[in-house]
Amino acid sequence: MYRIEKPEYLWLLLIIPVIWFVFFVLNWYRAKQRNQAIDSELAVYIIREKSSFKPWLKLFFWSMTMIFLIFALANPQIGTKMETVKRKGADIVFALDVSKSMLAEDVKPNRLAVAKRIISLMIDKMISDRTGIIVYAGEAVPTLPVTTDYAAAKMYLSQMGTGDVSSQGTAIDDAIRLAETYFDRNNADKVLLILSDGEDHGEKALEAAKEAAEQGIKIITVGIGTETGALIPLKRNGQLTGYKTDRNGNRVVTRRNRTLLYRLAQATGGVYIDGNNTREAVKKIEAILKKLNRKEYQTAKVAGYESRYTWFVAVALLFFMLYVLTNERETVWLRKLNLFNENQNAIER
Repeated sequence: MYRIEKPEYLWLLLIIPVIWFVFFVLNWYRAKQRNQAIDSELAVYIIREKSSFKPWLKLFFWSMTMIFLIFALANPQIGTKMETVKRKGADIVFALDVSKSMLAEDVKPNRLAVAKRIISLMIDKMISDRTGIIVYAGEAVPTLPVTTDYAAAKMYLSQMGTGDVSSQGTAIDDAIRLAETYFDRNNADKVLLILSDGEDHGEKALEAAKEAAEQGIKIITVGIGTETGALIPLKRNGQLTGYKTDRNGNRVVTRRNRTLLYRLAQATGGVYIDGNNTREAVKKIEAILKKLNRKEYQTAKVAGYESRYTWFVAVALLFFMLYVLTNERETVWLRKLNLFNENQNAIER
């Protein structure tokens, strides 16, 4: 197993092609200026000692030095063993509404972005709890099973959008029933956080919530949006192209259904939280989760990661030494070989 401790440093690799491009342009410009200023026959004797190949070789050595130093900064690591770790935590599953109504902009930038922000902040605060993610619209789709890999959870979260579920609608009941399969049958508290505007067009959500309560699942609902409502924008490549309409051509106004979300939470002994204020919502959720009953469980993880940046530094130093030791004068024995007939070609010109 391996990992990159600081992958953000790898963006520096983009400097390399820029350096090569600048070097090529400067070489071309200098050659053009030289040819305009010096007679071609005289140029043979003036620059005969300068190699046309070695500057490129030095650039290669310099580039390799930079590449290996950048990888050293990113600090590649190798996991030396797997070990079973005992942790104490609860199971917390997020159910994210990705229906089109979540694109409404009555909260900025839109309801879906606010919901994802709340989930991201809650994952940041987790230490040993296991978390999973479900997305739902017209149906529920399992996205991430319960795990302690918070980095993976945030990666999946960042990619979620309204295109993740093909059928439209807001089937909260499907999300609740799918969440039931996520939890182990142990004594740890089980929490399902539903982040939605509550626009459920079915009648089975409360029934599903009562079934979840029988299995010891507590539902916390986070309502996002306003009761006043807003239009649902339709965008292409980030540009507004119109608004969603119904069958009669009338623009659809989507409103937060606070009543339904409150009743879902109440059916399981949970809590309804207003999610429009991200900071306040996170504080309230965190306060609730701190009181959870946590049980010990076992999980396997890679342990003993060892840094390998020294390998890359050593190779970088090797290339740097080659760069320093390589001069731009043409090697005498290569010039005598005249492999490319350079002198003869120059005289003929």
